[in-house]
Amino acid sequence: MKYIIAIIGSLIVAFAFNSFLVPYDILSGGISGIAILIGLVTPFDIGLMNFLLNLPIIILGYYKLGKTITVNTIICVVALSVFLILLPVTPVTDNILLSTIFGGIIAGIGVGLILKYSGTSGGLDIIAIIVSRSSNFSVGLLLTGMNGIIVLISGAFFDLEIALYTLLSIYLSGLVIDQIHTSHIKVTMQIVTTKGEAIREDLLKNIYRGITVTEGYGGYTQEKKQILMMVVTRYEMSQVKKIVRSHDEQAFINIFKTVEVDGIFVKN
Repeated sequence: MKYIIAIIGSLIVAFAFNSFLVPYDILSGGISGIAILIGLVTPFDIGLMNFLLNLPIIILGYYKLGKTITVNTIICVVALSVFLILLPVTPVTDNILLSTIFGGIIAGIGVGLILKYSGTSGGLDIIAIIVSRSSNFSVGLLLTGMNGIIVLISGAFFDLEIALYTLLSIYLSGLVIDQIHTSHIKVTMQIVTTKGEAIREDLLKNIYRGITVTEGYGGYTQEKKQILMMVVTRYEMSQVKKIVRSHDEQAFINIFKTVEVDGIFVKN
């Protein structure tokens, strides 16, 4: 199912590009924005450039985010590149402001769906996820900040007005991404289990977060148990549960929202 959603998300992003942004020389964020720029000022195809520029970042994602998310990323990059080639560059409206607004929002919806289901559309998405895992910055905010360079490039190659439209589009995309992909929302997970050591080792291998382990015992059975506590993003919550259940189907997991984290929010 997640691969289908990733492909649908890629189709939505490609539609936003070719129907709203590209016809008016408005760039998107990240590597896709650079691909659009190259496609506008050179004979190279935007879809092909998007694929080639993403290859080295996909390799980085493999080492930092793991095999699962990398496979999904490859699917997204290939799907987006193909859709950019197949979909015609035809403006939906002749109003550049409307194209900027709707292009940014629709692209944000597509990227947000992809991120929500444990993948990326490639490029700066991968870098943003890596940084967000070791900081308190949201993915959308990081993407908006890094995409400032795209705005400067847009102004250099086109004009100030186009650069401002590009900035607006990127900003709107970032807002929508944060509404859909809520990885910056943090939760505290308390895991009560009899397989604490095996779960601890597995979590440390796969989740970039610290874990506090305490000893306890069942109030009714008085059986010795281990209590693992960790703060994770909502993005990582399902992965933690999957790891715990792979070792202990009877483990008790208590999850509650974390209002604020004051301290090191990484593996320690």
